[in-house]
Amino acid sequence: MTKLHISDDARADMAEIKAYISEGLGNPQAARSTAKKITQRIRQLQDFPLMGPPLNSIVALESEYRFLVSGNYLIFYRAEGNDVYVDRVFYGRRNYPELLFGAAGLSEDEE
Repeated sequence: MTKLHISDDARADMAEIKAYISEGLGNPQAARSTAKKITQRIRQLQDFPLMGPPLNSIVALESEYRFLVSGNYLIFYRAEGNDVYVDRVFYGRRNYPELLFGAAGLSEDEE
């Protein structure tokens, strides 16, 4: 079975998502449900580490990242041997290439 490594940034992203839904939108039940669904999706990577398509299948950037969709959220991870590194979790409409790579990582065509 693949070992999962969840970064501090990914944990902070999930806490931010949960807080926004609970406090910002005033829906604690939806916040718990969303967090649970994201966590379940991440756990699937233990059995199927390559289940998410490569990020470069949707964005013209070369990277090792793969992604999973969980509702309105995208989980960005890297599969390396028997390890999966979950690096970030973002709302799907955010500018995730810039969040992942910074503006310096994008060419003029992609900005």
